[in-house]
Amino acid sequence: MKTWEELKKELKKKGGRIKTDIEEMENLAEVVTAIYKKREKMGLSQQDLAKLCDIPQSTIARIETFRTTPNIDTLIKITHKLGLKVAVL
Repeated sequence: MKTWEELKKELKKKGGRIKTDIEEMENLAEVVTAIYKKREKMGLSQQDLAKLCDIPQSTIARIETFRTTPNIDTLIKITHKLGLKVAVL
């Protein structure tokens, strides 16, 4: 049985849309993981962060569980309050 990493590598080799989709998912996972880790490191609950950002706690929960992709305004609000920066490379 293949690991997830082996499967991703195999699928990426095929190129096209599937490669693009996987890379987009990996980028989103990196952003969400950074948000989650920083929130935890700061000792903030989802509710605490939501209050700081003036957004519903459910939005934080949906982002952290990958049930939604944050729009840029929400992403900037969250990262700013966590002392993170959004960069386009």
